[in-house]
Amino acid sequence: MTEDVNIHTHGKAGHISLNRPKALHALTLEMCHAMSRALQEWESDDAVEAVIVDHAEGRGFCAGGDIAFLRNSALNDNGVSGRKFFHDEYQLNHQMFVYPKPIVAFMDGITMGGGVGISQPAKYRVATENTRFAMPETGIGLFPDVGGGWYLARLGGRIGQFLALTGARLDGAECLWAGLATHYLPAAKLPEAKVRIAEHPDRIGGILAELSVTPPSARIAGNADRIAKHFASDRFEDILASLEKDGGDWAQKELDALHAKSPQTCKVALRQLAEAKGFTDFADNMRNEYRIASRVIVRPDFAEGVRAVIVDKTGDPKWDPATPEGVTEDLLDSIFAPLPEAEEWRPL
Repeated sequence: MTEDVNIHTHGKAGHISLNRPKALHALTLEMCHAMSRALQEWESDDAVEAVIVDHAEGRGFCAGGDIAFLRNSALNDNGVSGRKFFHDEYQLNHQMFVYPKPIVAFMDGITMGGGVGISQPAKYRVATENTRFAMPETGIGLFPDVGGGWYLARLGGRIGQFLALTGARLDGAECLWAGLATHYLPAAKLPEAKVRIAEHPDRIGGILAELSVTPPSARIAGNADRIAKHFASDRFEDILASLEKDGGDWAQKELDALHAKSPQTCKVALRQLAEAKGFTDFADNMRNEYRIASRVIVRPDFAEGVRAVIVDKTGDPKWDPATPEGVTEDLLDSIFAPLPEAEEWRPL
């Protein structure tokens, strides 16, 4: 058992608590395996009626996957170990999505990338005043994976496309408004919620409703009409043109944000969400995302984006292709193409 995740039971609940505070509880391959094993064991254990997923301490719920490890793989082993990480992480995401017992995720802190992947499949998703939710992958040349295509494609009003492209951060109130969270609780009430859920896992919905409070107004709600209008197209160039034409402060701010992102990732994300909308089985979505992941990890933008944002922290990535026009349909087709049968992603 890895010490980076605490796994135990309380009363009638299994409890998975992420424990890498210095890395904002970013997931390693070992953590994914430990979580998968625990979920498998609890699935056939009648004494466990529900599962709680949270973090041990600090301001992160889960800030994503082990990005430095993935970049290292891209640079040193042609993405082999990185693909293994994605493959098994996606198996965990799918395992949680189809899990027969209710899962409660407490998104009490930074919830990004891989943290989205282990909170969104949960039946109950609790936001607090500490929640900071984002899919910031366009800034590092990756793409909104871990099931992001499925979840973001199903938010109304093109909110999902907006989040995928801009990497915008939502607070807890905005998560509740958008449907990314099911409940909004004060962080001070979480210990009581967990104790009561462990005692009465048959009453999770009622317990969370009793402890919920009215959140502050959701800031993003005030921009919903603008988002629906400007982010309406699945063509990245159309979105940029729409924002350019607007000329207002909000549009200019979003335009500046998009100009800093990887054009390849932006186009991948739009196509990914468009395809995800048509899937009826989450496994099909994860197979699609694994095809994308296995290719973008070794494309120039990923290593360069992580260098600029996380390693050197210079914030000056040189994207390749450098423009939206340079990201051709042929390039996108090659990223989305099926893998050889033996290499395709499969659920656990």
